[in-house]
Order: sequence, then C-alpha cells, then structure tokens
Amino acid sequence: MIPDWQLPPGVDRGLWDYLHSSDMVRGYDAQMAASALASADTAFCETAFPRPGRLIDLGCGTGRLCIHFARRGYDCTGVDLSPEMLAQARENAAKELGEPRSPNWAEANLVDLAGVADESFHYAACLFSTLGMVRGSENRAAVLRSAHRVLKPGGRFVLHVHNRWFRELGWSRVISGAFKSLVGNTTAGDMTMPQAYGGAALTLHHFSQSETVDLLTRTGFSIAEMRPVDLIGGRAKTRFGTYGYLIAAEKPAR
Repeated sequence: MIPDWQLPPGVDRGLWDYLHSSDMVRGYDAQMAASALASADTAFCETAFPRPGRLIDLGCGTGRLCIHFARRGYDCTGVDLSPEMLAQARENAAKELGEPRSPNWAEANLVDLAGVADESFHYAACLFSTLGMVRGSENRAAVLRSAHRVLKPGGRFVLHVHNRWFRELGWSRVISGAFKSLVGNTTAGDMTMPQAYGGAALTLHHFSQSETVDLLTRTGFSIAEMRPVDLIGGRAKTRFGTYGYLIAAEKPAR
C-alpha cells in the first residue's frame, strides 16, 4: 500500500482506495448503463462537440465517453489515475470498436497533465463529478487550467459538478455550508461518505453555482451554457431541485 505521504496531489486515501478497487470496477459499467445522468451528459456532449475532432476525457473511467465518440469518428484520448479502470476501458474498446478506432489511454493524475501537449485537442470533458473527487480548491483549479491549456483556441469543454444546495442533502448541511462559505472556509461543500467497496471514506466536493462560474472564468474559460439537471437527467426547475450542473465552456479563439 502506498504511504499517505506519497499520495499524488489532489488525492487522499479515500480516493486512492476507490480508484484501486477491483470490486468498484467490476460493477462500474452496469452502474453507468443504469444512470440517467450518464445518458444526459453524453447527449449534452453531442451538442457541445458537433463535429469530429480530437477529444480528451479527463477521468475517463471505463471509457464510455471515448468509445461513444470514437464510434462516430472522433480521435479520442482517455485519462484516468486508475489502472484498473483503464484496463477495463481497453477491454471495452476492443470489444466494441476493434483496434483501428480504439481510443488512446493514459494513466495520469488530472492535477498534473504535463505530458499532454499544449493546444492539442478540439474538445475536453470532465464528467460524472470527477472534478469533485479532487481534494483541495487549488488542485481543482489546476485540473481546469490543464484542460484550458490542452485545448486549441476556440475549443469546447464540458464539465459536470454536483450541486451543494440540492434538497436531499438536508437542511442542516445546507445551513452549515452557507455559514462556512460566509467565513471563507475553502472546504465548504466537501461531503464525506463511507465507500460501498471498503477502504477509507470518500470525500466529494459539491459546488455552488457561483463557485463553478468563478472557477471556470478564473481559469480562462467563457461559459456558453450552464444547464441544471435533476435526478433523472432532465432540466431542473429550482436550485434545490438541481442535482448538479452540466456546463459547456469555451477557450477563447485568438
């Protein structure tokens, strides 16, 4: 087991255990197939990425987005820190696509994408609350700065985050989160839960709308669309009914 002091930036013990859980990987594809959010974010990306180009999926999991777009002629690269996830992604791609159209896969920490060339992709995505799994506000900003850096001018970025004010979090958490925000606590929105697959507890950051807008604009993006989604992947009508946000952002063209 890797000691805590060797954990990569933005990764705590809970996330490391999650990313290296064979049990989690075995059930992941079935979970995605049953998820309304997974269907909604794929449809959102189809609109945001209208024509074939180079696409990078940051936190690709078992490859669902890359495989979907590779089938449609996009040149796809999936990045994940989990070798178990990437092994399953390769297997899924081989079964569904065959070798000629198979995406590229890279094991890397999203906080440090130094190995990815500047301005090398038309599109980037970070879905299913992957950004919320990254620990620390500055590390999350580093992920978005990397996404901005690897996009070509005029490139599109799709992000999904969970909503801090969703009603089912409970009023005590909402009130606590509001108070922490007022006093400038940078961990406001962090919510810790036990893992279904064992290992240390997993912390997931939930975002307010204003926090998300600020984070994207601060890292160089302009926001084209910010869609509130409910639990079944539809468009939410109220802030407290909003399970999360799907955001289409752009890197300004020169």
